[in-house]
Amino acid sequence: MAHSTANPVFWIVFFAAVLLLMAVDLTLFHRKAHAVSMREASVWAVVWVTLSLAFGGGVHFYFGPQKGIEFFAGYLVEYALSVDNLFVFILLFSYFAVPAKLHHKVLFWGILGALLMRLAFILVGTALIGRFHWILYIFGAFLVFTGIRMLRGKEAEVEPGKNPVVRFFRRMVPLASGYDSGTFCVTRAGKMLFTPLALVLVAVETTDVVFAMDSIPAVFGVTTDPFIVYTSNVCAILGLRSMYFLLAASIERFVYLGIGVGLVLMFIGIKMLVAIVYSISTGLSLCVVGAILAGSILISLVRPPRAASSTPDSALIRSDSNEK
Repeated sequence: MAHSTANPVFWIVFFAAVLLLMAVDLTLFHRKAHAVSMREASVWAVVWVTLSLAFGGGVHFYFGPQKGIEFFAGYLVEYALSVDNLFVFILLFSYFAVPAKLHHKVLFWGILGALLMRLAFILVGTALIGRFHWILYIFGAFLVFTGIRMLRGKEAEVEPGKNPVVRFFRRMVPLASGYDSGTFCVTRAGKMLFTPLALVLVAVETTDVVFAMDSIPAVFGVTTDPFIVYTSNVCAILGLRSMYFLLAASIERFVYLGIGVGLVLMFIGIKMLVAIVYSISTGLSLCVVGAILAGSILISLVRPPRAASSTPDSALIRSDSNEK
């Protein structure tokens, strides 16, 4: 007999497991700041993906096959949309000249903050959908619009220096210079000052809010169960740090992945819009999303464009670095 995802015990167990894993990661394996090697990133990527797949298997077993399919579909969608975050991380670390040994620390606390912010987004979204079901059609139209913009290459560029929260932080908060301390704040002459690392963390958190506005509605297109939406989000972003260290040097090779993500957004948006007359099954959605993403990655590797090394993202990173 399948259990109900509304049982608060499952939420508590999930939160406890996530916090325990992150505590072990920080205190045991990354107690000392260091540049993450490709080997270390590969091991952690396998660990997080394996744990996510195991959790998905648990969802299938405890809550039934339908919830299991919904989890894996949501996980795949969120993972695909999170690829854009990798470009942003590269941009932010380059713009603020963050030492490689401190990248993991910023991503760790940035993801911890994202877990809390996304929980708030999902709970609010679930409440709104429960009260005003037509909001799903607004989400669907928004996803189709966003997907079309991505296909036309009109994604909004992330410019850290123009981020209003970052500018406010710079203006209102006393900042120390340099990353020597490796901490978010220091005490000098009896006065507490924030370091540039705190500013980078603020930039990471605020940009994640922007990305959540795409990814969370997309997962709502797969399922409206808040437990499945949240756990699939969390499992995807927990593995994002390892994927950053694993793919940062080669992510520009996947030049058609952005097109694939745009198509995924359009497909999910259309699925939400036509639901009133035709319901596309979650299983079929999972197959379509997987095929689109696999195809975009394969085409990127087999037939890369001649100018692949000069993507807008890399150009923006270099220009921001030169302006500093």
